[in-house]
Amino acid sequence: MKNMKKTTKNNLITYGIVIVAFVVVQLLIMTGNISSLLEGLMVPLCMYVILAVSLNLVVGILGELSLGHAGFMCVGAFSSAFFSLYTEDIITVAPLRFFLALLIGIITAAIFGILIGIPVLRLKGDYLAIVTLAFGEIIKNLVNVLYIGKDENGLHFSMKDAMSMNMDAATGKILINGPQGITGTPNDSTFSIGIVLVLITLFIVLNLINSRDGRAIMAIRDNRIAAESVGINITKYKLMAFSISAGMAGAAGVLYAHNLSSLTATTNNFGYNMSISILVFVVLGGIGSIRGSMIAAVILTLLPELLRGLSDYRMLIYAIVLIIMMLFNWSPKSIEWREKHLAFLKRNKEAKES
Repeated sequence: MKNMKKTTKNNLITYGIVIVAFVVVQLLIMTGNISSLLEGLMVPLCMYVILAVSLNLVVGILGELSLGHAGFMCVGAFSSAFFSLYTEDIITVAPLRFFLALLIGIITAAIFGILIGIPVLRLKGDYLAIVTLAFGEIIKNLVNVLYIGKDENGLHFSMKDAMSMNMDAATGKILINGPQGITGTPNDSTFSIGIVLVLITLFIVLNLINSRDGRAIMAIRDNRIAAESVGINITKYKLMAFSISAGMAGAAGVLYAHNLSSLTATTNNFGYNMSISILVFVVLGGIGSIRGSMIAAVILTLLPELLRGLSDYRMLIYAIVLIIMMLFNWSPKSIEWREKHLAFLKRNKEAKES
């Protein structure tokens, strides 16, 4: 009972941090104390938080190294943007269209997570990382050779070029144009929607971790053989964590796609660079620490922009901050120091309560 109260308290603190941050930012925006550049970063910031928290479910809670998170984000982004563009004239209510696009992005990414997870999760360690990284690159390259258009005769597909679709020139409209991606996606993403999605992501992940299923997933992480010996279905729980994580990455992709007027599948957007960046958030924030991943994503996303005035030293300072964060989180001496001071504070608190 005491542990349950402590868990609930910690979860409420995590939600509270997000809500307070949202209120503070909104006040800064209303009073004009935040630059337009930083204001434009608010939606991407929510996206990175969702990606970091969802990847931590696989890396920290399940204990598997996945580098294909950008691929699931890509699936969610393009499937939702395609739906929004296709139904723009049919569903004229923007919030309803965005909600349906969000569901499609999440479900499509989760399905890909299951399809990829069934063969891939039989691997572990470096092999799993390499295969998931390859999946992300395959998805990106497939999107770059995909041409889809529509006219009065319906949808037209091609993997050669736009001309080979043989659309009606008068009524035809290209929805996905190969390397040029999707143009004209409705800009339905807002900071408020991003915060709601962050809270939903945190709610799902934190409740999963503290549930019976979450304990089974962590048992697999700690000792697979022991978990299997007591009757835990390894494949079921691995797929559960992997597909939920993929679905949430798809939600981040939806947020990303509807924040831009043009969406292209480049290496920086959906390739290995993005996957590595998300992994950096998880590692620096603390593997298995949901709150840490969230804070690391915010700091490392805002830092380059806050240091933009120091053009000559911006990336140098950024690298130094990365090193300091890594040492603070993972150095044995730092861990020992934190535990010592936390124990001291805990004893003082108990002494005051008694």
